[in-house]
Amino acid sequence: MKDSRVKKVLIKMEENKIPQLIVTSAESIFYLTGKMIRSGERLIALYLDSKGNHKFIVNKLFPIHEDLGVEIVWYDDIENPIDRLASIVKKDEVLGVDKNLPAHFLIDLMGRNVVKVFVNSSPIIDTLRMIKDDEEIQIMKESSRINDAVMLKLWKNLKAGFSEKYYANLLSEIYEEEGASGFSFSPIIATSPNGADPHHGTGKDKIKVGDSVVLDIGGKYKNYCSDMTRTVFIGKEPSKEHAEVYNIVKSANEKAISIIKEGVKFSDIDKAARNLITDAGYGEYFTHRTGHSIGIECHDFGNVSSVNDDEVKAGMIFSVEPGIYLKDNIGVRIEDLVLVTKDGCEVLNSVTKEITVL
Repeated sequence: MKDSRVKKVLIKMEENKIPQLIVTSAESIFYLTGKMIRSGERLIALYLDSKGNHKFIVNKLFPIHEDLGVEIVWYDDIENPIDRLASIVKKDEVLGVDKNLPAHFLIDLMGRNVVKVFVNSSPIIDTLRMIKDDEEIQIMKESSRINDAVMLKLWKNLKAGFSEKYYANLLSEIYEEEGASGFSFSPIIATSPNGADPHHGTGKDKIKVGDSVVLDIGGKYKNYCSDMTRTVFIGKEPSKEHAEVYNIVKSANEKAISIIKEGVKFSDIDKAARNLITDAGYGEYFTHRTGHSIGIECHDFGNVSSVNDDEVKAGMIFSVEPGIYLKDNIGVRIEDLVLVTKDGCEVLNSVTKEITVL
Protein backbone atom coordinates (compact mmCIF):
# COMPACT_ATOMS: atom_id res chain seq x y z
CA MET A 1 0.00 0.00 0.00
CA LYS A 2 0.94 3.66 -0.25
CA ASP A 3 2.15 3.80 3.36
CA SER A 4 2.44 7.58 3.66
CA ARG A 5 -1.12 8.05 2.44
CA VAL A 6 -2.50 5.28 4.65
CA LYS A 7 -0.73 6.84 7.63
CA LYS A 8 -2.47 10.16 6.96
CA VAL A 9 -5.83 8.37 6.85
CA LEU A 10 -5.11 6.65 10.17
CA ILE A 11 -4.26 10.00 11.76
CA LYS A 12 -7.55 11.47 10.52
CA MET A 13 -9.42 8.41 11.77
CA GLU A 14 -8.00 8.97 15.23
CA GLU A 15 -8.87 12.68 15.15
CA ASN A 16 -12.47 11.80 14.19
CA LYS A 17 -12.74 8.91 16.67
CA ILE A 18 -13.30 6.36 13.91
CA PRO A 19 -11.40 3.16 14.83
CA GLN A 20 -12.22 1.37 11.58
CA LEU A 21 -13.50 2.18 8.12
CA ILE A 22 -14.15 0.61 4.74
CA VAL A 23 -13.24 2.20 1.42
CA THR A 24 -15.23 1.08 -1.63
CA SER A 25 -14.48 3.91 -4.09
CA ALA A 26 -12.28 2.47 -6.86
CA GLU A 27 -10.44 5.79 -7.07
CA SER A 28 -9.75 5.97 -3.32
CA ILE A 29 -8.66 2.32 -3.25
CA PHE A 30 -6.24 3.14 -6.07
CA TYR A 31 -5.04 6.19 -4.12
CA LEU A 32 -4.20 4.00 -1.12
CA THR A 33 -3.01 0.79 -2.79
CA GLY A 34 -1.86 1.72 -6.30
CA LYS A 35 -4.30 -0.85 -7.71
CA MET A 36 -7.23 0.24 -9.87
CA ILE A 37 -10.09 -2.26 -10.00
CA ARG A 38 -13.40 -1.40 -11.65
CA SER A 39 -15.58 -4.01 -9.96
CA GLY A 40 -18.99 -3.02 -11.34
CA GLU A 41 -21.78 -4.50 -9.24
CA ARG A 42 -19.37 -6.67 -7.24
CA LEU A 43 -18.18 -5.48 -3.85
CA ILE A 44 -14.59 -4.42 -3.46
CA ALA A 45 -13.68 -3.03 -0.04
CA LEU A 46 -10.48 -1.93 1.65
CA TYR A 47 -10.84 -2.30 5.43
CA LEU A 48 -8.60 -0.02 7.46
CA ASP A 49 -8.14 -0.63 11.17
CA SER A 50 -6.59 1.82 13.63
CA LYS A 51 -4.42 -1.03 14.95
CA GLY A 52 -3.07 -1.84 11.49
CA ASN A 53 -5.09 -5.01 10.89
CA HIS A 54 -6.00 -4.00 7.34
CA LYS A 55 -7.82 -6.27 4.86
CA PHE A 56 -8.69 -6.04 1.18
CA ILE A 57 -11.90 -7.84 0.18
CA VAL A 58 -11.84 -8.72 -3.53
CA ASN A 59 -13.84 -10.95 -5.86
CA LYS A 60 -11.77 -13.72 -7.47
CA LEU A 61 -12.81 -12.32 -10.85
CA PHE A 62 -10.15 -9.64 -10.33
CA PRO A 63 -6.81 -11.43 -9.86
CA ILE A 64 -4.05 -9.56 -8.04
CA HIS A 65 -0.57 -10.92 -8.69
CA GLU A 66 1.50 -8.13 -7.15
CA ASP A 67 2.15 -7.66 -3.44
CA LEU A 68 -0.01 -4.75 -2.33
CA GLY A 69 1.20 -4.89 1.26
CA VAL A 70 -2.22 -5.83 2.63
CA GLU A 71 -3.92 -9.14 3.34
CA ILE A 72 -6.40 -10.03 0.59
CA VAL A 73 -9.66 -11.72 1.52
CA TRP A 74 -11.07 -13.47 -1.53
CA TYR A 75 -14.66 -14.38 -2.31
CA ASP A 76 -16.41 -15.70 -5.41
CA ASP A 77 -19.74 -15.16 -7.13
CA ILE A 78 -21.62 -17.80 -5.13
CA GLU A 79 -20.66 -16.15 -1.83
CA ASN A 80 -22.10 -13.09 -0.13
CA PRO A 81 -19.18 -10.68 0.40
CA ILE A 82 -20.97 -9.13 3.37
CA ASP A 83 -20.43 -12.42 5.19
CA ARG A 84 -16.72 -11.80 4.82
CA LEU A 85 -16.96 -8.15 5.82
CA ALA A 86 -19.17 -8.87 8.83
CA SER A 87 -16.59 -11.33 10.15
CA ILE A 88 -13.80 -8.76 9.86
CA VAL A 89 -15.26 -5.59 11.39
CA LYS A 90 -14.82 -4.97 15.10
CA LYS A 91 -17.99 -5.66 17.00
CA ASP A 92 -19.66 -2.83 18.93
CA GLU A 93 -17.33 -0.13 17.58
CA VAL A 94 -17.90 2.80 15.21
CA LEU A 95 -17.48 1.89 11.54
CA GLY A 96 -16.82 4.48 8.87
CA VAL A 97 -18.25 3.81 5.40
CA ASP A 98 -17.76 5.85 2.26
CA LYS A 99 -20.45 7.36 0.08
CA ASN A 100 -19.76 4.86 -2.69
CA LEU A 101 -20.91 1.74 -0.83
CA PRO A 102 -24.07 0.56 -2.66
CA ALA A 103 -27.21 0.66 -0.51
CA HIS A 104 -27.98 -3.04 -0.82
CA PHE A 105 -24.58 -3.94 0.68
CA LEU A 106 -24.88 -1.29 3.39
CA ILE A 107 -28.43 -2.32 4.35
CA ASP A 108 -27.34 -5.95 4.60
CA LEU A 109 -24.41 -5.01 6.85
CA MET A 110 -26.53 -2.68 8.99
CA GLY A 111 -29.16 -5.39 9.45
CA ARG A 112 -26.63 -7.65 11.12
CA ASN A 113 -26.04 -5.22 14.03
CA VAL A 114 -22.34 -6.01 14.04
CA VAL A 115 -21.04 -2.51 14.81
CA LYS A 116 -21.95 0.22 17.27
CA VAL A 117 -22.82 2.89 14.71
CA PHE A 118 -22.18 3.74 11.05
CA VAL A 119 -20.71 7.12 10.05
CA ASN A 120 -19.83 8.69 6.72
CA SER A 121 -16.03 8.60 6.51
CA SER A 122 -15.74 9.87 2.93
CA PRO A 123 -14.58 13.37 3.97
CA ILE A 124 -11.39 11.87 5.44
CA ILE A 125 -10.02 10.53 2.16
CA ASP A 126 -11.77 13.08 -0.03
CA THR A 127 -9.98 15.98 1.68
CA LEU A 128 -6.63 14.18 1.70
CA ARG A 129 -6.95 13.54 -2.05
CA MET A 130 -7.47 17.27 -2.65
CA ILE A 131 -3.81 17.96 -1.84
CA LYS A 132 -1.53 16.17 -4.29
CA ASP A 133 1.82 14.76 -3.24
CA ASP A 134 4.95 15.11 -5.39
CA GLU A 135 4.24 11.89 -7.32
CA GLU A 136 0.71 12.98 -8.14
CA ILE A 137 1.80 16.48 -9.16
CA GLN A 138 4.28 15.12 -11.68
CA ILE A 139 1.66 12.77 -13.15
CA MET A 140 -0.92 15.56 -13.33
CA LYS A 141 1.55 17.83 -15.10
CA GLU A 142 2.24 15.13 -17.67
CA SER A 143 -1.47 14.44 -18.07
CA SER A 144 -2.05 18.13 -18.85
CA ARG A 145 0.95 18.25 -21.19
CA ILE A 146 -0.62 15.39 -23.14
CA ASN A 147 -3.94 17.23 -23.17
CA ASP A 148 -2.25 20.31 -24.62
CA ALA A 149 -0.72 18.21 -27.39
CA VAL A 150 -4.09 16.59 -28.10
CA MET A 151 -5.83 19.96 -28.32
CA LEU A 152 -3.28 21.26 -30.83
CA LYS A 153 -3.61 18.12 -32.96
CA LEU A 154 -7.39 18.52 -32.86
CA TRP A 155 -7.04 22.12 -34.04
CA LYS A 156 -5.00 20.99 -37.05
CA ASN A 157 -7.84 18.70 -38.10
CA LEU A 158 -10.76 20.99 -37.26
CA LYS A 159 -12.58 22.41 -40.27
CA ALA A 160 -16.02 22.99 -41.72
CA GLY A 161 -18.02 20.11 -43.11
CA PHE A 162 -17.42 17.53 -40.40
CA SER A 163 -19.69 16.74 -37.45
CA GLU A 164 -19.15 17.17 -33.73
CA LYS A 165 -19.32 13.38 -33.36
CA TYR A 166 -16.63 12.93 -36.01
CA TYR A 167 -14.20 14.98 -33.95
CA ALA A 168 -15.15 13.24 -30.71
CA ASN A 169 -14.26 9.92 -32.36
CA LEU A 170 -11.06 11.39 -33.76
CA LEU A 171 -10.11 12.56 -30.27
CA SER A 172 -10.08 8.96 -29.05
CA GLU A 173 -7.40 8.12 -31.61
CA ILE A 174 -5.36 11.24 -30.82
CA TYR A 175 -5.32 10.52 -27.08
CA GLU A 176 -4.05 7.02 -27.78
CA GLU A 177 -1.33 8.42 -30.07
CA GLU A 178 -0.20 10.79 -27.33
CA GLY A 179 0.00 8.11 -24.62
CA ALA A 180 -3.26 8.63 -22.74
CA SER A 181 -5.52 5.74 -21.75
CA GLY A 182 -8.87 7.16 -22.80
CA PHE A 183 -11.12 10.06 -21.90
CA SER A 184 -11.44 11.47 -18.40
CA PHE A 185 -15.01 12.45 -19.39
CA SER A 186 -17.08 12.41 -22.56
CA PRO A 187 -15.67 15.25 -24.67
CA ILE A 188 -17.85 18.24 -25.44
CA ILE A 189 -17.60 19.40 -29.05
CA ALA A 190 -20.21 22.14 -29.45
CA THR A 191 -20.50 24.14 -32.66
CA SER A 192 -22.67 27.27 -32.93
CA PRO A 193 -25.19 27.70 -31.41
CA ASN A 194 -24.78 24.48 -29.38
CA GLY A 195 -21.96 26.05 -27.39
CA ALA A 196 -24.58 28.07 -25.52
CA ASP A 197 -25.45 24.82 -23.68
CA PRO A 198 -22.60 24.37 -21.15
CA HIS A 199 -22.97 20.57 -21.17
CA HIS A 200 -24.04 20.06 -24.76
CA GLY A 201 -24.21 16.41 -25.78
CA THR A 202 -21.84 16.04 -28.73
CA GLY A 203 -24.00 15.16 -31.76
CA LYS A 204 -24.29 15.04 -35.53
CA ASP A 205 -24.40 18.79 -36.24
CA LYS A 206 -21.77 19.78 -38.78
CA ILE A 207 -19.32 22.62 -38.28
CA LYS A 208 -19.76 25.56 -40.67
CA VAL A 209 -17.56 28.44 -41.73
CA GLY A 210 -18.20 31.30 -39.29
CA ASP A 211 -19.07 29.00 -36.40
CA SER A 212 -17.54 29.15 -32.96
CA VAL A 213 -16.74 25.76 -31.44
CA VAL A 214 -16.40 24.98 -27.73
CA LEU A 215 -13.85 22.20 -27.19
CA ASP A 216 -13.97 20.77 -23.65
CA ILE A 217 -11.64 17.76 -23.55
CA GLY A 218 -9.66 15.62 -21.13
CA GLY A 219 -7.80 12.34 -21.02
CA LYS A 220 -6.29 9.97 -18.47
CA TYR A 221 -2.62 9.30 -17.86
CA LYS A 222 -1.63 6.75 -15.22
CA ASN A 223 -5.21 7.03 -13.89
CA TYR A 224 -5.02 10.81 -13.43
CA CYS A 225 -7.29 13.16 -15.35
CA SER A 226 -6.75 16.25 -17.45
CA ASP A 227 -9.38 18.81 -18.41
CA MET A 228 -9.20 21.91 -20.59
CA THR A 229 -11.60 24.04 -22.62
CA ARG A 230 -10.88 26.33 -25.52
CA THR A 231 -13.33 28.13 -27.81
CA VAL A 232 -12.22 28.66 -31.41
CA PHE A 233 -13.63 30.21 -34.57
CA ILE A 234 -13.86 28.49 -37.95
CA GLY A 235 -12.85 30.09 -41.23
CA LYS A 236 -13.16 33.76 -40.39
CA GLU A 237 -12.70 36.32 -37.65
CA PRO A 238 -15.49 36.56 -35.05
CA SER A 239 -17.99 39.40 -35.14
CA LYS A 240 -17.42 42.39 -32.86
CA GLU A 241 -20.03 41.03 -30.41
CA HIS A 242 -18.51 37.55 -30.35
CA ALA A 243 -14.98 38.89 -29.94
CA GLU A 244 -16.19 41.03 -27.04
CA VAL A 245 -17.81 38.05 -25.32
CA TYR A 246 -14.69 35.97 -25.89
CA ASN A 247 -12.34 38.56 -24.42
CA ILE A 248 -14.56 39.08 -21.37
CA VAL A 249 -14.41 35.34 -20.61
CA LYS A 250 -10.65 35.31 -21.20
CA SER A 251 -10.21 38.24 -18.81
CA ALA A 252 -12.37 36.51 -16.20
CA ASN A 253 -10.26 33.37 -16.47
CA GLU A 254 -7.04 35.37 -16.10
CA LYS A 255 -8.40 37.53 -13.26
CA ALA A 256 -9.40 34.49 -11.19
CA ILE A 257 -6.04 32.82 -11.79
CA SER A 258 -4.16 35.99 -10.80
CA ILE A 259 -5.43 35.91 -7.19
CA ILE A 260 -4.83 32.21 -6.51
CA LYS A 261 -2.36 31.37 -3.75
CA GLU A 262 -2.43 29.46 -0.50
CA GLY A 263 -4.92 31.00 1.94
CA VAL A 264 -7.28 32.52 -0.64
CA LYS A 265 -10.90 31.34 -0.36
CA PHE A 266 -12.44 29.33 -3.17
CA SER A 267 -15.39 31.73 -3.02
CA ASP A 268 -13.11 34.70 -3.67
CA ILE A 269 -11.69 33.00 -6.77
CA ASP A 270 -15.23 32.49 -8.01
CA LYS A 271 -16.07 36.08 -7.16
CA ALA A 272 -13.09 37.42 -9.11
CA ALA A 273 -14.30 35.76 -12.32
CA ARG A 274 -18.01 36.35 -11.69
CA ASN A 275 -17.71 40.03 -10.81
CA LEU A 276 -15.76 40.76 -13.98
CA ILE A 277 -18.39 39.09 -16.13
CA THR A 278 -21.21 40.76 -14.19
CA ASP A 279 -19.63 44.20 -14.48
CA ALA A 280 -19.43 43.66 -18.25
CA GLY A 281 -23.20 43.07 -18.33
CA TYR A 282 -23.23 39.29 -18.79
CA GLY A 283 -23.62 38.06 -15.21
CA GLU A 284 -26.88 36.21 -15.81
CA TYR A 285 -25.24 34.23 -18.61
CA PHE A 286 -22.50 32.76 -16.41
CA THR A 287 -24.62 29.90 -15.12
CA HIS A 288 -22.22 27.53 -13.32
CA ARG A 289 -19.50 27.54 -10.69
CA THR A 290 -16.03 28.66 -11.69
CA GLY A 291 -14.27 25.35 -11.22
CA HIS A 292 -13.84 21.93 -9.66
CA SER A 293 -11.07 19.89 -8.07
CA ILE A 294 -9.47 17.23 -10.26
CA GLY A 295 -7.16 14.26 -9.86
CA ILE A 296 -7.94 10.56 -10.04
CA GLU A 297 -11.50 11.67 -10.84
CA CYS A 298 -12.26 14.48 -13.22
CA HIS A 299 -14.49 15.95 -10.51
CA ASP A 300 -12.67 15.25 -7.27
CA PHE A 301 -14.11 16.51 -4.00
CA GLY A 302 -14.10 20.30 -3.72
CA ASN A 303 -15.18 23.14 -6.00
CA VAL A 304 -14.61 26.77 -6.85
CA SER A 305 -17.98 28.30 -6.08
CA SER A 306 -19.56 31.27 -4.34
CA VAL A 307 -20.62 29.15 -1.35
CA ASN A 308 -17.29 27.40 -0.70
CA ASP A 309 -15.41 29.53 1.83
CA ASP A 310 -12.66 26.96 2.41
CA GLU A 311 -9.15 28.23 1.85
CA VAL A 312 -7.02 26.77 -0.91
CA LYS A 313 -3.80 24.99 0.07
CA ALA A 314 -0.53 24.35 -1.72
CA GLY A 315 -0.75 21.12 -3.69
CA MET A 316 -4.39 21.51 -4.67
CA ILE A 317 -5.25 21.25 -8.37
CA PHE A 318 -8.52 22.58 -9.74
CA SER A 319 -10.05 24.10 -12.85
CA VAL A 320 -10.79 27.74 -13.57
CA GLU A 321 -13.48 27.80 -16.27
CA PRO A 322 -15.74 30.85 -16.50
CA GLY A 323 -18.16 31.05 -19.39
CA ILE A 324 -20.85 33.13 -21.08
CA TYR A 325 -23.75 31.36 -22.79
CA LEU A 326 -26.11 33.30 -25.06
CA LYS A 327 -29.03 31.15 -26.25
CA ASP A 328 -29.30 30.71 -30.03
CA ASN A 329 -26.16 32.80 -30.41
CA ILE A 330 -22.80 31.81 -28.92
CA GLY A 331 -21.21 30.07 -25.97
CA VAL A 332 -17.66 30.77 -24.81
CA ARG A 333 -15.81 28.87 -22.10
CA ILE A 334 -12.09 28.99 -21.35
CA GLU A 335 -10.68 26.50 -18.86
CA ASP A 336 -7.26 25.84 -17.37
CA LEU A 337 -6.06 23.61 -14.57
CA VAL A 338 -4.00 25.30 -11.86
CA LEU A 339 -1.66 23.95 -9.18
CA VAL A 340 -1.70 26.01 -5.99
CA THR A 341 1.67 27.04 -4.55
CA LYS A 342 2.57 28.96 -1.39
CA ASP A 343 2.87 32.26 -3.22
CA GLY A 344 0.65 31.79 -6.26
CA CYS A 345 -0.23 29.07 -8.71
CA GLU A 346 1.13 27.26 -11.73
CA VAL A 347 -1.11 27.00 -14.79
CA LEU A 348 -0.84 23.46 -16.14
CA ASN A 349 -2.09 24.30 -19.66
CA SER A 350 -0.06 26.16 -22.27
CA VAL A 351 -2.42 26.26 -25.28
CA THR A 352 -3.03 29.87 -26.28
CA LYS A 353 -6.10 31.68 -25.01
CA GLU A 354 -5.94 34.43 -27.62
CA ILE A 355 -8.74 34.50 -30.20
CA THR A 356 -7.91 31.67 -32.61
CA VAL A 357 -9.33 31.25 -36.10
CA LEU A 358 -8.85 27.84 -37.69
